[in-house]
Amino acid sequence: MSRILLVRTSAIGDIVFASPFVAALRQRYPEAHIAWLVEPGIDGLLEADPCIDELILWPKAAWRQLWQSGQYRELAACIREFSRALKARRFDTAIDLQSLLKSGWLTWLSGAGQRIGLGSREGSQLLMTRVVPAGGTPGQISSEYRHLAQVLGLDTEHFHPRLRLALTVQRKALDMLRQHGIDPGRYVVFAPFTTRPQKHWSEDAWRALASGVQQQLGMRAVVLGGPADRDAARRIAQAAPGSVALAGDTALPEAAAIVEQAALVIGVDTGLTHMAVAFKRPLVTLFGSTRPYLDGGRPDARVIWLGLACSPCRRSPGCDGAFPCMRDIEPARVLDEARNVLKVEIPS
Repeated sequence: MSRILLVRTSAIGDIVFASPFVAALRQRYPEAHIAWLVEPGIDGLLEADPCIDELILWPKAAWRQLWQSGQYRELAACIREFSRALKARRFDTAIDLQSLLKSGWLTWLSGAGQRIGLGSREGSQLLMTRVVPAGGTPGQISSEYRHLAQVLGLDTEHFHPRLRLALTVQRKALDMLRQHGIDPGRYVVFAPFTTRPQKHWSEDAWRALASGVQQQLGMRAVVLGGPADRDAARRIAQAAPGSVALAGDTALPEAAAIVEQAALVIGVDTGLTHMAVAFKRPLVTLFGSTRPYLDGGRPDARVIWLGLACSPCRRSPGCDGAFPCMRDIEPARVLDEARNVLKVEIPS
């Protein structure tokens, strides 16, 4: 393997979970040219990784816009040009870490002679020259990618999520925190938001937790999220004077840098939460309809999962929007776990 393409275009959490694979690949092939194909916006998580030589951006949004506006000829031209650009790089091996038809198609477009898919499905297996069946240790973080690495003969002794950020990004995040009077290592990141309501914890619960973090841990909450989460983030922060809502005010790399400097991260099953493991920050994660891991690979990473008979239901909840798997998690329990990972005792 002298020129290698990795295909994992999204999502944020899965990029985090897949991050140790590229390090294992670099260790095995130190002289190889390693590229990663990813969607714009997420590339900021990978651009400072010393194990990656090149990031290739897949203009998915632009292609979708052409399709939706009926500009099929222009879309076909864009696809041909993208494929030519991939083939010009002369990849020997392309590895599909996403396993879907779209990622398998992109892997095939690369023209690589060897195309390896991990648990390929949706027909993408027909575009691979080799499919590695899905495997790994259930409930262990990054285990599916560790499994692939082992099958390919890579060293997995130190296989753990890892992220690297540019110094300029770290400085920008610190400046943003200082503008709010927040010191590094003296705040708790809240990551309450996802794209699926069945993964959410209630806003009232987050507000109670913000108050508890302030009163019992003596720290302020910094609430992160996207532009659509601004109002909810502000309402959560208002429950504890001094807490700050930065949802929608940071680019993804800056949000990652804020996670990197936190004393503790508390979140639901979302990418910002999983970054805590990559940055070796204390973590409390709340799972309900999903259960990507119960073992975060670190003693200061705790998972709260009620283990209801209907959970995990993933994308097919049958509770008519009640979501007891998340609703029944009490703020007091989350606060207890936070104290445990921080080794904070309740004053007598």
